[in-house]
Amino acid sequence: MLVFCDSLFSEVPSFDTKNVIIGIAHRGRSNLLTTLLNCPPELLFRKMKGLPGIPKEVQNVMDDDVLSHIRTSVDLENGLHVSLLPNPSHLEAVNPVCLGKTKSKQKKEFVEDNEARDSDSVCLLVHGDGAFAGQGIVAECFNMAYVPNYDVGGCIHLLTNNQLAFTMQSGFSSRHSSDVSKIIGCPVIHVNGDSPEDAYRAAVLCVKYRSYFRKDIVCNLVCYRRWGHNEMDDATLTQPLMYDVIESKPSPPALYLELLKAKLPPEKLSRMVNSCALFSEKLEESFKRTDTYEPVLQSFQTNWSSCNFPKASITNWDTGIEDSLLKYIGSASVTFPEDFNVQSKLFKTLSSRVEVMKSGAGIDWATAEALAFGSLMIQGHDIRLSGEDVGRGTFSHRHVQLIDQKTLSVHVPLNAMQNPSQLSRMGSLEVCNSILSEEAVLGFEYGYSIDCPNTLVIWESQFGDFFNGAQIIIDTFIASGESKWGLQSGIVLLLPHGLDGMGPEHSSCRIERFLQLTDSSEDSIDSDRVNMCVVNPTTPAQYFHVLRRQQVRNFRKPLIIASPKKLLRLPEAKSKLVEFAPGSFFKPVLDDDCSNPHEVKRVVFVSGKGIC
Repeated sequence: MLVFCDSLFSEVPSFDTKNVIIGIAHRGRSNLLTTLLNCPPELLFRKMKGLPGIPKEVQNVMDDDVLSHIRTSVDLENGLHVSLLPNPSHLEAVNPVCLGKTKSKQKKEFVEDNEARDSDSVCLLVHGDGAFAGQGIVAECFNMAYVPNYDVGGCIHLLTNNQLAFTMQSGFSSRHSSDVSKIIGCPVIHVNGDSPEDAYRAAVLCVKYRSYFRKDIVCNLVCYRRWGHNEMDDATLTQPLMYDVIESKPSPPALYLELLKAKLPPEKLSRMVNSCALFSEKLEESFKRTDTYEPVLQSFQTNWSSCNFPKASITNWDTGIEDSLLKYIGSASVTFPEDFNVQSKLFKTLSSRVEVMKSGAGIDWATAEALAFGSLMIQGHDIRLSGEDVGRGTFSHRHVQLIDQKTLSVHVPLNAMQNPSQLSRMGSLEVCNSILSEEAVLGFEYGYSIDCPNTLVIWESQFGDFFNGAQIIIDTFIASGESKWGLQSGIVLLLPHGLDGMGPEHSSCRIERFLQLTDSSEDSIDSDRVNMCVVNPTTPAQYFHVLRRQQVRNFRKPLIIASPKKLLRLPEAKSKLVEFAPGSFFKPVLDDDCSNPHEVKRVVFVSGKGIC
């Protein structure tokens, strides 16, 4: 594995690649960190001894994570930047996160035709044989590989195939554990793990193939696991015959050393052996410095330098916008070319928005969202809206993306909007109608969000309960990524919620689960340091302000929105333009102006619909 990675790091710069983003589970991770990615061995030794792996000054806002989840971001000697993403214990869950981060980096490099330069950043995913065949998220990622807005120009997959899966006799039903990649006709290179030179050549071939065809490719490194699944495991309990062979077999380094003895001059061979001894001495010295080593925080660097951990206080952020600018955005959001053939039923809906903005009253949910998007774009922020049919919206209310009824050409009105101030870069709206997947798509969007704080990343579930399919991403990344790894994310989850038909499952986004996932205090008022925000906005103005707050603040927090169904068009649930004015902001609680606060004896807390 290390030889493959070393070869890849040497080869990709010749194809104008500046970044490599790596996803890998626990096995082999520590070796990769210390031998190729310049991670201080002292940090790993601290984790082995149970000492903190984070600086003292952030131990009040971070909880740290285990040794096998450590991340790093490093510049190699050849100028290549390598990011090894943190991984949870759920195998393969990091895959779409790496792909999303790769896409974000590619998005930053544009050419004149507005296509991302996918040669700029390459994604390398290292898999285990059992997880590659058994985890459904792998197939989801392959299915997403060549879909617009999710295509990263080909991903390189290294399958470390120890022929065991976990400890079972057969971990898959196909001939090879790599066969799942055949769903997209992906080429597979089968390599003998005892031959490091073949592994080196396979990496070169993978890089060239990916660069030329912009497609995924798999290297199936057929090897074995000498030791058990963990420190306490005895592999002979379940695989006695295989381990009889393994125990009598020389290791790959020993085999290669014998090969080099027949090929290299004695003095060169001696230098190589001495270098291995020096590396062992270096590790011994590092171990002695373990207790005195001071870990370094890797967060808030480069494009994250304007962000930081929030203070233990509650802040209000002015998210209001002048009415003249809002009227301009409202009109621009429904403007399309004269020769564009809009769907006949939609024409009236779009036309009415201009009149609503002129009157300053009756602003509905879709209009408020467009105003939030457009105002952020004018201020230089990008918007990435992702999910199933998000262009029109599950309930045909959004329509930020129009389809010509005769030519099928696509028009996004907000992207044609001119920046009236010309004082800042104009942002863009990327409408990503995803495959029918939750876990991989949400993981992709999370990966995008941790790379680019300047982009408002939104994932909309078709119905609120569909987040169930992405629970691993929510639990292990979104809810806990900042606490474990110091990675902030401003991702927004829109989860349609309410008893408005569609059956019992589609009625609830299980808001109670998200409340349980927060680290909200039970005996005091929460501060901005809460791990994520869960809101149930009931007016378009509230929705406008909470979206804008995501980008205005100098820190990022995940935002879970129990979004409406019936309220999307309910006349009583519309806002006035004055509610969007400068000086206004999101209100955690809307007071009841129908009663005298001094006479209230009971407060009823509800989500969705409350019937008294």
